[in-house]
Amino acid sequence: MATSSMIRQASRISAFRVSRGWSASAAASTIAGSSASRTHPTASTSTAPSSLLTFHRGLSTTTLKDSYDHVLVERRFSDDGHSQEEKCGVGLITLNRPKALNALCDGLFDDLIHAATVLDEDDAIGCLVVTGSQKAFAAGADIAEMSKREFSMAYKSNMFADWAKMANLKKPVIAAVNGFALGGGCELAMQCDMIVAGDKAKFGQPEINLGVIPGAGGTQRLIRAVGKSKAMDMVLTGKMIDAEQAERDGLVARIYPSDDLVEETIKMGFTIAEKGQIASMMAKEAVNAAAEMSLTEGLRFERRLFHALFATADQKEGMDAFLNKRKPDFRNS
Repeated sequence: MATSSMIRQASRISAFRVSRGWSASAAASTIAGSSASRTHPTASTSTAPSSLLTFHRGLSTTTLKDSYDHVLVERRFSDDGHSQEEKCGVGLITLNRPKALNALCDGLFDDLIHAATVLDEDDAIGCLVVTGSQKAFAAGADIAEMSKREFSMAYKSNMFADWAKMANLKKPVIAAVNGFALGGGCELAMQCDMIVAGDKAKFGQPEINLGVIPGAGGTQRLIRAVGKSKAMDMVLTGKMIDAEQAERDGLVARIYPSDDLVEETIKMGFTIAEKGQIASMMAKEAVNAAAEMSLTEGLRFERRLFHALFATADQKEGMDAFLNKRKPDFRNS
């Protein structure tokens, strides 16, 4: 029999699961799909409030909102046969505060985390792409919003802690960066698993010019990407670097013409989404763990994940397909 303390504990857990609401959306927007892919609307099939949780097999999940205030969301599926049964899709999230150069206000990040979390749990989506506009991926945090805060508010709210949720998504995430990625924008891009840049992209951590320092990973992730001296240069002087230097320094994986960036990045996403999701997620986990572990510990962790994949149907399918010279049909199991 359940005791009163157990009931109270269960109530607290349930309340926690539904406690974080997401800002109300104002107007629905869509991004025009290319002829090479299908775009699926994000409208919910339920008339219930989108912040409510739905339950499936005992697990709680959220659904995409009909629209968001500060981001646009699409589920893309290839028309070339690679997205068989719609299980190899790409989730595209576009930051959408054009008048503010996509400055990262609290509302925008709430929208971004909500949409990204839903897509991360969507079995039909194998990769996420986060992008902005031609002019700015994100020009930084919202200074007007942030300037009003005092130490006590910043400390008690653990300001920017929620941003780390983007780095904790299970599926691969690609940042497609056009224009400015400065301050918080650069930090958001670095939270993704790789950065693909348009040829006019600019990266920087100019917080020193505002009398502060990077607060969402700029001093920690940048050094892991470009090394101490280059990170110190960017953080202490506030200088910007262009896409070519960012690629040379190891911050950026690929560069495309700015007009082609988003579609080329989505093609990369389709390539990743075609792989088995379990292997992709474990590969991401292993690579990210390398920054936190010694070489000996990292090699042991890698081996254990490798061994674990032999318990999956995808491992059997992938190796059988290779031996029989056919395309694998991964089932993500």
